[in-house]
Amino acid sequence: MEAAALAITILWSLLFVYAILGSLDFGAGFWGMIYGKNNQTSASQIANRFLSPTWEITNVFLVIFVVSVVSFFPFATTLLSSILLVPVALGLLLLTIRTTFMVFEHHAQRFRELLRVTSGFTGLLIPALLVSILPITLGGFVEFENEYPRLHYGELLTHPTLYMHIAFGLTTELFISAVFLMDYAKEADDWSAYYTFRKHAIWLGPVSIAVAVLTIGTFPAEAAWIVENIEANWLWFGLSIVFFLIGYGFLFIKRTDGTRGWARLAVISIILQYGIAIYAYGSAHLPYLVYPVLTVEEGFADPSMFYNMLIIYSIGFGILIPAFILFWRLFLKDRRYLKQE
Repeated sequence: MEAAALAITILWSLLFVYAILGSLDFGAGFWGMIYGKNNQTSASQIANRFLSPTWEITNVFLVIFVVSVVSFFPFATTLLSSILLVPVALGLLLLTIRTTFMVFEHHAQRFRELLRVTSGFTGLLIPALLVSILPITLGGFVEFENEYPRLHYGELLTHPTLYMHIAFGLTTELFISAVFLMDYAKEADDWSAYYTFRKHAIWLGPVSIAVAVLTIGTFPAEAAWIVENIEANWLWFGLSIVFFLIGYGFLFIKRTDGTRGWARLAVISIILQYGIAIYAYGSAHLPYLVYPVLTVEEGFADPSMFYNMLIIYSIGFGILIPAFILFWRLFLKDRRYLKQE
């Protein structure tokens, strides 16, 4: 595999991991807000119990992703920082506010309700801002004036593809988080929360797929190139739909104890579904980072520098992976934490 192809694959893999972790993180914040004052279900407690230790892990992968972009594609940094300044800056501002509130959550009991609302709303606004980057890369919104890249905000903000991308990002976030929290509630033997999240997963699943299909139909005329590539990769997108149907079907299968839904198998299938879809979309997006002004090769670093960075990344992940495993055992599998009052 060529160095540039390997670099973009690693970058896309980090994006996939962050997309999944971000969906769980931001989605849990939203569900925690929605059910914060509902005494009929403990869904809020389950969501906040998951959210409490995991938001730090999500931020770690965000930092790794940003550093990877700068390290692997330094010649793309100037262009990307220019055209993505507003959505990224607003997203980082909201992320800073959210992180600050999360840090002081356990030391400011009187502001617990404000913290819950902040976590919930930023759980929608931050993904919306980050997802808004995708339509910018499709073409039709960026042009050079006096050799300086300019993003046409007026055209972007009035184009339906922006809002369909945001709708797709939010429905996907809430669907993935609902399926995962359903499994998390099962681990905690909290059946009230289990059925609450199962109910949401059942209606959010078809909605997220429908919105994804409709989003492609709103691509700007300049994005005909990626539509053709998506059609050429129809087999992989079809396989993604198959895994969705499998995962969605697991929500209805009756277990031997009478409960409905095989949550763990549903989570695995849904993650595989989005993994296949994300890599298929990434393949369709090649060779452009931003159409038509920037390709992967044009933004790539020197190959020798890339391989040196790859060694450093390998050492770093060699240290981080055992820490992630320990984190999983402490907060996602240890029943003393899962079943706390």
